[in-house]
Amino acid sequence: MPESLNIVDLITQASLLVQIVMALLLLASLLSWVIIFRMSARLGTAKNFDQQFETWFWSGEDLAKLYQGIQGSPDRQGLEQIFYVGFSEYLRMHKKRQPKDDIIDGVERKLRVGLGRQQQLLESGLTTLASIGSVAPYIGLFGTVWGIMNAFLGLSQTEQATLASVAPGIAEALIATAMGLFAAIPAVLAYNHFTAKSSRLYDSRALFCDEMTGMLQRETSVQAPISKETQVNAGQVTGL
Repeated sequence: MPESLNIVDLITQASLLVQIVMALLLLASLLSWVIIFRMSARLGTAKNFDQQFETWFWSGEDLAKLYQGIQGSPDRQGLEQIFYVGFSEYLRMHKKRQPKDDIIDGVERKLRVGLGRQQQLLESGLTTLASIGSVAPYIGLFGTVWGIMNAFLGLSQTEQATLASVAPGIAEALIATAMGLFAAIPAVLAYNHFTAKSSRLYDSRALFCDEMTGMLQRETSVQAPISKETQVNAGQVTGL
């Protein structure tokens, strides 16, 4: 490649506005990769935690003992936190001797709230990826248009119009387009991948909520005794 078309020289010699566009696109690309790595780790950890808790949940252990086992855990998350929120409401209403239908309705509401909040934490960053994927190409295109416009304005001021005189300006403009695509493509691919993955986790958690509601409904029907210690702990629950 001729020295006059060296990419580094083209970037450093580009107009101020085009350099600003390139800097913004570079920051957007770095931000998207940070989010990609964080979401990948977060979703993988969430899936493993959910699987471990489901294995524990379906091991046949009494729900009250399971609740007591996770009550003191400071880092509850995923299904563990959803179960904790729902069963806390069940214990609270059971202690007040509420009607069966009211207990189940209250538990379902709490489970939905817990599910929604855990999903919000899980999907944190998706909106940023979507924004980068949709906006970055247009930012790059803006830099391209501006660069080409400057190239032709400079061409109009020369006595002899040649391709060599206009090539650097057009090349620096096209670099902006390339950087826009470089930032947008990974963001879009990651957004689609993580959206599908988080949706599968949501469906799995929603199914767990339905199964848990059914179990509590049967437990309420037989009025299973609850230990005094569990009732006292339930009275100390103040929220999510």
